[in-house]
Order: sequence, then structure tokens, then C-alpha cells
Amino acid sequence: MEEVKALTKAHYKQAMRPAFLASETAKSLSSSKNEHIPDRDWESSFFVWHHPDSTTTVLPDRLRRSMEDYISQLIQLAEKLSEHMCQNLGIRRSHMMEAFSGCRAPSVGTKVAMYPECPRPDLMRGLREHTDAGGIILLLQDDQVPGLEFLKGGEWVKILPSKNNMIFVNIGDQVEILSNGVYKSAVHRVMAMREGNHLSIATFYNPAGDAVISPAADLLVPKEIRFKDYLSLYTKTKFGDKAIRFQSLKAMATHN
Repeated sequence: MEEVKALTKAHYKQAMRPAFLASETAKSLSSSKNEHIPDRDWESSFFVWHHPDSTTTVLPDRLRRSMEDYISQLIQLAEKLSEHMCQNLGIRRSHMMEAFSGCRAPSVGTKVAMYPECPRPDLMRGLREHTDAGGIILLLQDDQVPGLEFLKGGEWVKILPSKNNMIFVNIGDQVEILSNGVYKSAVHRVMAMREGNHLSIATFYNPAGDAVISPAADLLVPKEIRFKDYLSLYTKTKFGDKAIRFQSLKAMATHN
């Protein structure tokens, strides 16, 4: 993990920083008349796929080898997390992996981003507010420079730099769909910083492109029921626990 971060920072300095400084984003900030720029991100990034097909050959050899070693272990972590999440939901441990697989296998890719020092962080975000489209996101971020924030309860919560190579786990939209809203995809952003470069290496464990994602059937309580059947049960259990009543409906639907 230390090697991945060090080689990524070296790659940014050699191959990415000059292009970023010459980009329209950098020019738009220098020409701004003290007005917020809402449609650009102060970010220099690239994306590579790992699985089921790899595009890491575009990387320098040392970075490619280090990244591949790191990702092989990260995929195992994502799979184990998916099993635990399914267990928490009360569905088969393999459900998420199978749902994400499509015809071949889940898609795994990494976005490597550097958020350079910004002369006017008040005018531009590092990365605008959004949720992630996919599944489980495993983030290896900077251990010195902050910037990441998550929205919780209407307030923006600052995420401190990750010491000791802590992996930050985020949830994407497809997990919210599969879990029928039990797990929520989180709104987050990266703030531009006046001092220091903020590194972000986000690996996405996503559904395959042809995967069809829907709420797990066992989480629909019940999937469908005629209202007169519900009323029949309701009159007998009106003053009881609603959760038990819904479980009874679920059992009825399963048996039918």
C-alpha cells in the first residue's frame, strides 16, 4: 500500500501535473472573476480496469505490478465485505456476488485521483457532491492532506487523513437498490485545499455491465399481497407487533 501511494505520487509529478496545469480547469480558475465555478472539478485523475478484463498495461511497469498485487487482495476484501453485508440483511451470503456477476464476473476498477494545491479553494470543489453509481468502494486516501467530506444528517462531516493505511469503505447506488434501501449510498465530496496534494485511490467493486440489479426478493416484505388477505390478518393482529405481522405475510407469500 505504501508502494502504491509512492509510485502514484511519482507518476502524477512526471506524467499528470504538467497536463493538469495546462488544462482548461486550471485556466478557468486563473481567469475567474471571484465567482464560484460550479461545473468543474480541481482534480487530476485516471481510471483503470482490473477485472474481468485489465487495462493496467497503460501504467508504468512498477506501478502496474504494485497495483495488481494490491488489487488482488482488495478484491478478496470486497468479496468478504459483500458476504457480511448479505448476512446482515438476512439473505444468502453469496447473493451480492452472484447478482453483480452478470454473464462473467463483477467489474473491478480503480480511479486514481490527485487533488493539487488550489490557489482559490473558495471558487471550486476538488470533486463536486455526488453518490457513487456502483457497489462497494474501497478508498486508500492521503495520510497527510484532508479534503474528503460525507453528508450525514444534513451536515458535512470531515474525514481525517487515513493513518496506518486505513481503508475507507463507501457504499454505492447498486447496494442501496439490492438491499431495498437498508444500506444507503452516501453523498460525498472532496474539498480543494490551499496547501498540499490530496491523494485518492478508490477501487470499485461493481456489477458487471450486463448485470440486472433489483431488491433481493427476501427483503420484500411481502413481495405482493391482496389487500383483503392483509385485512384478514390485520383484524387478528391489530394490537400486536407490526414487524411480526409483516413476517407472517412474508411466510404466507413464500408458501403460496
